[in-house]
Amino acid sequence: MPDTAALLLAAGESRRMGVTKALLPWKGVPLLDHQITALGRAGIDTVIVVLGHHADDLEAVIGSRPGVTAVVNSDYAQGKTTSIKAGLRALPDGLTSSIVILNVDQPRESATIQTLLRRHREAQALITIPTYQGKGGHPIVVDYSLLDDLLAVDEDTQGLKALVRRNEDRSQRIEMAADVLWDLNTPEEYQQALGP
Repeated sequence: MPDTAALLLAAGESRRMGVTKALLPWKGVPLLDHQITALGRAGIDTVIVVLGHHADDLEAVIGSRPGVTAVVNSDYAQGKTTSIKAGLRALPDGLTSSIVILNVDQPRESATIQTLLRRHREAQALITIPTYQGKGGHPIVVDYSLLDDLLAVDEDTQGLKALVRRNEDRSQRIEMAADVLWDLNTPEEYQQALGP
């Protein structure tokens, strides 16, 4: 998947979880490590990890991996849109295809990401959103032509939701498995996702 990049948002304070979510164990590795690996296995060569809270601890997990760049969003406490913009500003020149946006606390397998990207390209959609039983999930895939619109998102206008609404006619929703809704905000949600 040439010219496709991912923004992995890992700047939050994890207040409801009580511990740094990006460091939670997931399939034998820290969640941050799992997410970077899944994005790479899905064929994404450029991963921008946006850090904020406990940035030093998370940079140690990232290490030096080809195609992975860590950027620190000093304004992370102002909301997720500031992290999206910090990640976008770190994108390499020459990107012409798609941007995958995923939060670190939304564990996804590489096959899910691959399928989403393939369907996005086939439909030539501006935005592709995975769903389960009609409810929108993540990651979201956005065509690079919307870069300026992405750079303009802010918390006051509901961020990505407003962008999706404005481009509803060129967006598609893909029904997938229940894990596209996983969002690990609390210890209970984390345990439920881990399963028995």
